Amino acid sequence: MEKKIYSILFSTRLMAMLFLGFAVAMATGTFIESKYNTDTARIWVYNAWWFEAIMLFFVINFVGNIRRYKLYKREKWITLLMHLSFILIIAGAFITRYISFEGMMPIREGAASNQFYSDKAYLNVFVDGMHNGKMMRRAFEKPLLLSPVANNHFSIDDKFDAIPFKVAYKNFALDAKEAIKNNANGDIYLKLVESSGGTRHEHMLKEGEIQDIHNILFAVNKPTKGAINIDTKNNTITSPFEGQFMRMADKLQGTVTKDAVQPLMYRSLYNVGGAQFVIPDQPKRGIKTYKSSGDFKAKTGEDAITLVINTDSKQEEITLVGSKGKQGEPKVVKMGQLEFTLSYGSKVYTLPFSLKLNDFIATKYPGTEKSYSSYESKVTVQDGSERHNERIFMNHILDYKGYRFFQASFDPDEKGTVLSVNHDFWGTIITYIGYFLLFFCMMAILFVKGSRFKDLDRKLQNVKLKKAKLSAIIVLLISFNGLAQDHGHAPVLPTLKQTDSTLNRYKVSERHAAQFGRLIIQDEGGRMKPINTFSSELLRKVSHKNSYNGMNSDQVFISMTQFPTIWFETPLIYIKSGNDSIRKILGISSEAKYATFRSCFDDKGNYKVSPY
Repeated sequence: MEKKIYSILFSTRLMAMLFLGFAVAMATGTFIESKYNTDTARIWVYNAWWFEAIMLFFVINFVGNIRRYKLYKREKWITLLMHLSFILIIAGAFITRYISFEGMMPIREGAASNQFYSDKAYLNVFVDGMHNGKMMRRAFEKPLLLSPVANNHFSIDDKFDAIPFKVAYKNFALDAKEAIKNNANGDIYLKLVESSGGTRHEHMLKEGEIQDIHNILFAVNKPTKGAINIDTKNNTITSPFEGQFMRMADKLQGTVTKDAVQPLMYRSLYNVGGAQFVIPDQPKRGIKTYKSSGDFKAKTGEDAITLVINTDSKQEEITLVGSKGKQGEPKVVKMGQLEFTLSYGSKVYTLPFSLKLNDFIATKYPGTEKSYSSYESKVTVQDGSERHNERIFMNHILDYKGYRFFQASFDPDEKGTVLSVNHDFWGTIITYIGYFLLFFCMMAILFVKGSRFKDLDRKLQNVKLKKAKLSAIIVLLISFNGLAQDHGHAPVLPTLKQTDSTLNRYKVSERHAAQFGRLIIQDEGGRMKPINTFSSELLRKVSHKNSYNGMNSDQVFISMTQFPTIWFETPLIYIKSGNDSIRKILGISSEAKYATFRSCFDDKGNYKVSPY
C-alpha cells in the first residue's frame, strides 16, 4: 500500500497535473488582476491555500523524483541540477513572501528620510484598561488584504484581563469618498472641493469644528481667528487673506477682502491664500458615511473599513480611513472599562541609514504636458559620517545594505519622489541561483552525450538529408515566383468601394510576410523587437483584432507601406460600443464600430479630437 501511494505521489501524471494547475492558476490570476486589482488576485489566487499547496507538492515531487530515478548518479547530474533549480526558485519565493518585506518611500526635494511604508495594510488595535491596579495595554496587529468583490470577513476575539471583547469586520469601501446620509438627528456638514497638486479633493466640514486643509484653517459656524470662517446661517464668508472669486454660472468675478464679512457665493471658484476651492452645495444635516468610487484601476484616495466592537454587553460601530502607503489616522472608542485605539494603514519601517533627495528630474516628451519619457531621483546616502551620491531611475537600482531602491513614481508637482523599497536579500539570492541553474541546465542538456535531445538530433539529421533535394526544388520555385511578381505592373489605386478586394488581390504571401516579420527594429522606447511583434501590437491596439480581412498583422503592415492611400480610407480604428461622443466628433454613424483614419481629420487636415 505504501509503495502504491509513493508511486502515485511521484508519478509523471501528477507532475503534469501540477504544471497544468499552475498554468491555469497564473492565467486566472492575470485575468482577475486585469479586471479588478492586484489585491483581489492575491486573495483569490496567489495567497490562497490551494496555490500554496501546488507549490508544496511541486517540492515534494522534485525531491521524490531525485530519489525515485536516482538522479544523484554521475550520468544524471544535469537532470539533478534542473530539479534542484526548481526547488531553489520555490524556496526563494517562500522567503520573499514570508520573511522579506517591501514598501514605498516618499521624499520631498531637500528633505531626508529613513522611514518607508509597508506595501501591506495593517489593522492596529490597542486595548487599554486596568490590570492589577495599573493601566496596561494589549496590542494587536493584523495584516489585511481587502477587496469589494471578495469575502473579507475577519475578527479579533480575545480578552483583556477577564473582560472579553471582539472586533469584527462589517464593510469595506475601496477608494472611499465622503458622503452625507440625511438624518434629522445628525450634524450639519458643508461640502468643500479643493485642488492641491493638480488633484481634486473633497472635504466634509462639520459645524462647530476647525479643519486644517493643506495648512489653511476652515471653520463652519465657529468664528476662529486666522481661519476662513464660513457662516451657513447667514451665508457669509470671512477670510484672513486677500483673494478673488468667480461665479461659474455667469463668470461673475469679484474680490475677497481680508477680514471682511462678505456674502458666501455657492458654486463659485475661490482663490484665497494660495488655495483654490469651491462650495458646490448648501449645507446638509446628516451622518458622515463613505462610499466607494467603484474604480479598481484609477484609485486616487484612501479606503474605508467599518468595524463593530463588542464588549461589556455594548456594541459600537467605527469606520477607519487609510490605505497602503501612509499611516492611518487613529480613532479612540471608550466602552465600559476598556478604551480601544484603532487605525488602518501601512506599517512604518525604519532604515539603518537615511536618503536625502537632492533633486528630482522629470523629462517630458516634446510638445506634451503629461507624458513623461523618463524621471530620476538624485539622492545622497547618509550613513553615520559616510556620504555618497547616487542616481535612481528606470532600470538603475540603488543597492545598499540589503535594501534595494527603485524609482516608482513622483509627486504631481514634480518636487518629490516615491521610491519602492525592497528588503529581500536571501530570497533574491536563492531565486537568482535557481534561475541560473535552470538556464545552465537548459543549455547544457543540448550538448551532453546520451541525452534525449542528442538522440532526437541524430534522427532529425537523417530526415534533413532525405528532404534536402525536395527543399531545394521548393526554394527554386518560390524564387521564380518572386521574380515574376517583381516584374509585374504596379497596381492602380482602388476606389473606396474596391478597398477590400484590392487589398486582398495585392497582399503578399504569408511566407513572405513571415520572413519580413523576423526583421529586427527599434521602437520609440528603445526596445529591440521583431517587426512581427510591432505589427501585432499595432493591429491589436488599433482594431482590437489579430487579423484584417484574412490578412495577418505582418501582411497588413506591408500592405500599409505599399498602399497608404487605401488604408487611409479603410475603417480600421475600433471605437468602443456606446461611445457616441467620439462618433459625433468624427462625424460617423452612431452604429459604426470602426472609423477610418481620414474621419479623424477635417478638410484642412486639422485633427478633430485635438480641441478635446
